Amino acid sequence: MQVVFDFIKHKAYVFLILLLSVFTGVFAGLVCAVFGRGLLFLDALRVSHPLFFIPFLGAAGIIIVSAYKSWGGSSAEGVSLIFEVGYGEKPSVPKRIIPFIIISTWISNLFGASVGREGVAIQIGAGLGFRVGKIFRNDRIARILLIAGIAGGFGGLFRTPIAAVFFALEVLIAGSLAYEAFLPSLITAFTASFVSGKLGVPMETVLIDAEISFTAVNIFRIVIASLAFCMVGRIFSTADKKMRLLLQKILPNDCARIFIVGLVISAASIALYRGRYSGLSLGITHSVFHGGKVYLWDWILKILFTVISLSAGFQSGEISPLLCIGSSFGYVFAGIVKLPPVLCAALGSAAVLGSATNTFLAPMFIGCEVFGFKYLPYFFITCAIAYACNGNNTIYGKQRLSSML
Repeated sequence: MQVVFDFIKHKAYVFLILLLSVFTGVFAGLVCAVFGRGLLFLDALRVSHPLFFIPFLGAAGIIIVSAYKSWGGSSAEGVSLIFEVGYGEKPSVPKRIIPFIIISTWISNLFGASVGREGVAIQIGAGLGFRVGKIFRNDRIARILLIAGIAGGFGGLFRTPIAAVFFALEVLIAGSLAYEAFLPSLITAFTASFVSGKLGVPMETVLIDAEISFTAVNIFRIVIASLAFCMVGRIFSTADKKMRLLLQKILPNDCARIFIVGLVISAASIALYRGRYSGLSLGITHSVFHGGKVYLWDWILKILFTVISLSAGFQSGEISPLLCIGSSFGYVFAGIVKLPPVLCAALGSAAVLGSATNTFLAPMFIGCEVFGFKYLPYFFITCAIAYACNGNNTIYGKQRLSSML
């Protein structure tokens, strides 16, 4: 009789988590739709009228820092706070984290900071998932739904649900998957992607036609390219850490730092192609895959603008800039390794992301979902090498490493 009771209790527990996963996915999809569509609108507005917004980046930065200092509380810790709550080191995710990160990211992008949107996806999804789980005053459920919420935020914003699942499962502890959260993450990611899609968030897909035969020569070329992509990812993650420390040392006052650096970014952004490296830099990515102008130095300048913007205190994430950096580097590196430029760009976008975030499966599936699953063997090789050779460097300061066997 006890066996039957335990079986029913377990099934009820599983059903509850899966039901809450659906709710989390719906909420994440709704919020991501509002944020994502708003972000694309503001990004396009800045691109159309760069001189109306970019010169005022420093002033916008003061607004962001002042708001966080006055009312943000622990939400100012951003993604690091999500990691600590996921590990059980901190008790909760504050409710205010979602409106703060959404509004601050909108402001950062509108006025020309080189930032992305992944940090928002993590904080939106994790914040919603954790709050849904906390309704039942159960820390275990709350942490499972926090992970599922990360998948929901990622899937709702990027519309790549498979990659979202694996990103959520592997990002907290590199080299390990949180299998207990697999099914909840799967449900949440696909639900959020469906809801946000119905509300107008576009799916991230790029059609390319650049298959190559699997010869020894071509595999060697892919390996060489993969090592180069790994290097670029490590450059980004290392520069991000060093720049934060440098700016904090030179300008210890948060308001002064973001204002002065904002002025420098504004001047440089206007001088260098009137905002080409501002915001999401969707124009660079479009040029890479649709025959536009791509400069040899695009990837270098995008790294500089991004690490300086984030180190100054502007809010958002790194994944969109990393995809831009990887694709633009891959496009110009293709001539060296004699690979089709668009294929090398696609491989670069995924592998640089994997190297910088210390993840393997998520970037591989991002590549497949964006560029097509027929390229899975290429993405598998490239992302595996980039992950294996990155030396556990990562942009996430709180990310843990799995214990060695």
